[in-house]
Amino acid sequence: MRSHPTGPGTAAGNLRGIGWMVLTGLFFVGVTGVVRHLGTDMNPIQAAFVRYGFGFVLMIPIFLRLDTLRLPRRIFGLHVMRGMMHAVGVAMWFFAMARIPIAEVTALGFTAPIFTTIGAALFLGEKLHFRRIGAVLIGFGGTLVILRPGFETVSVGSLAQVAAAPVFAGSFLIAKKLTETESSTSIVAFLSIAVTLALLPPALLVWRTPTVTELALLFLVAVLATAGHVTLTQAFRSAEITVTQPAQFLQLVWATVLGLLVFGEQPVLWTWVGGAIIVASATYIAHRETRGEKAPDVQAAGLVADATAETGRPHGSTSSP
Repeated sequence: MRSHPTGPGTAAGNLRGIGWMVLTGLFFVGVTGVVRHLGTDMNPIQAAFVRYGFGFVLMIPIFLRLDTLRLPRRIFGLHVMRGMMHAVGVAMWFFAMARIPIAEVTALGFTAPIFTTIGAALFLGEKLHFRRIGAVLIGFGGTLVILRPGFETVSVGSLAQVAAAPVFAGSFLIAKKLTETESSTSIVAFLSIAVTLALLPPALLVWRTPTVTELALLFLVAVLATAGHVTLTQAFRSAEITVTQPAQFLQLVWATVLGLLVFGEQPVLWTWVGGAIIVASATYIAHRETRGEKAPDVQAAGLVADATAETGRPHGSTSSP
């Protein structure tokens, strides 16, 4: 019987990758919905710590499969730096999620790959050609469409989400550097413990005893985010990044529907327009990156989820909670 190719770049592989990406979007929007339901009763730093504490528990089987937990000093330092950056981004994401509509959080989260492109040029020596510069500027234009400064009051929640995007981008860039010597499994596992430890001291300063309901909801966040990590990795293994990237826009659809039906958040046209501009920009950046490589970097792509799930959507060009 004649077999049909199913890897990245084939019709079957791309279709399967889109399916995985759609499922990833549902998981990550579920994360934002649960965090939104938690509201502002719990300090975002404590909420982030509890969520990552549960995530660390879920990662224990991965730790047990690692060959060694001893790392060279330089590698250990990169893990620590990444954990601290990611912890800051996670706290800002939790803060934003409790204060602005789910659709706006999702749309603004699309800016992360744009910041990643800038960071790669500044810190990793990657070339930033004129076309990519144009795509970056267009992406930032989409952000301005969403925020509409001068026409609308920009909320502190929106500013927190915008500020979180470059922090998550920095986290991914460190992860990309780590892929030169470390496995993706090791990188994901060490992020979990690094973020948990980084959030512990500030969480103790604002600690209050969480309710059983809050603990259950934060455990659900950890489960959904972990599932999103798995499905996102499968998406990048199955299809080219330029194929899966546009599918991320469906997350804005799920976020809008969830916000309307569950939280009574009315859809805003400018959020959709700005989100579409940002996704188009990020898709073009991904297209230019894949044209410059002989083969897709599946290992680096697999790190997208753990670097960016907290933004509500993954970094296609290179993410949650």
